[in-house]
Amino acid sequence: MSSSIYHPAATPLEVPLLDKHDGRPSSDLVQAQVLELFDVAAAGLQRYVQACGLGPEAAEDVVQDAFVALFRHLRSGGAAHNLRGWLVLVAHRLALKQREREARRQRRESSWGWQVTERAADAAGDPATQLVAREDRRRLVAVFNALPDRDRQCLSLRAEGLPYREIAATLGISLGTVAKSVGRAVGRLSRAIAG
Repeated sequence: MSSSIYHPAATPLEVPLLDKHDGRPSSDLVQAQVLELFDVAAAGLQRYVQACGLGPEAAEDVVQDAFVALFRHLRSGGAAHNLRGWLVLVAHRLALKQREREARRQRRESSWGWQVTERAADAAGDPATQLVAREDRRRLVAVFNALPDRDRQCLSLRAEGLPYREIAATLGISLGTVAKSVGRAVGRLSRAIAG
């Protein structure tokens, strides 16, 4: 048995079923598989989770939790096909829970502390350039955050390089819905950049 998780005809995130010993896969094999998949997919998954509205540290925690859940899923004999979609769904659910916890925490803390942090000066570049760049980022983030959830999810997954068919399968929607969602999202962001 090969220790590689890759099947010659498979993309890096399509993992063949594991050989099972006594009805359960080997912990060592599952661990190697999850670590190899982590090397391939963690950075992209973290970008997706950040697009769900979390900061880098919280997103990293969510990604690590998603991979721990993947290990448990595979170790218990769960299906090993479409792991990319499985990870995205689990990470998305964890991100929503984390975002809600952060929102509750922010409501408890004083708004003054958050405003001071938001206005902290950036040491790079001249102040005028920083202001323009910061305003452009705020405008794009505001437009992105104002997108309907489905449009935001589709655009984020497309930005990670997933084909429309895989996005449709992952989110459980039609191919046409994916195309419309991505088109709407790109249109709104383009108008925000131009405007």
